[in-house]
Amino acid sequence: MTIKRRMFIGLLIGLIICSCDGQNNHGHDSKHAADHKFNHVNNDKMKIGKPNRISHTYEQIINGSFKQIMPLYCPVRELDWCENWDPKAVYSNSGLVEKDCVFITSHGNDDVVWIVSDYDVENGHVVMYYYVPGVLVTKLEIQLEALTEKQSKAVLTYSKTAISDIGKTALESFTKKEYDLMMDSWEKAMNHYLKTGEMLTGLPNF
Repeated sequence: MTIKRRMFIGLLIGLIICSCDGQNNHGHDSKHAADHKFNHVNNDKMKIGKPNRISHTYEQIINGSFKQIMPLYCPVRELDWCENWDPKAVYSNSGLVEKDCVFITSHGNDDVVWIVSDYDVENGHVVMYYYVPGVLVTKLEIQLEALTEKQSKAVLTYSKTAISDIGKTALESFTKKEYDLMMDSWEKAMNHYLKTGEMLTGLPNF
């Protein structure tokens, strides 16, 4: 076979390969375009908007160390110091609060699902979420700061996001005044328990 003939055959094979690649790419592009169009159609049905959300923060002074305070942020231990606390179920490997712990409380006729997404004793940090079906989603974040060996500052932030018109109405009652009253009761109840080992009763419900 002559050199020219070899060059011609090589060029011909190259053109065939390029042609096949072009067809395959074209097919892939067409499929990608179709998928994009399908996704775009689905996204047109999705409701996207800014969250209707209210957040309030409160600072408590708790007479205890991280090791004394952190175990009390627990769906089980809260029965020791928090009046009217009555969880229906707790799902936990340790039987107490832990990261990824799930527990259920009642909200009228609905079950409220709580999830503990962070529980860091060493750094005094807790994050919980709870969901009221068809109404709202609430995030509770607690950050402790050591003031002395026997006293800590607790910064508690509740953020509530409405997911329906009913939720928007519920947010109207979540005022700073009501929140401060709830946090003040929480502070008194926890300090009383840490001092006496007994539950303080008769406080506003929190």
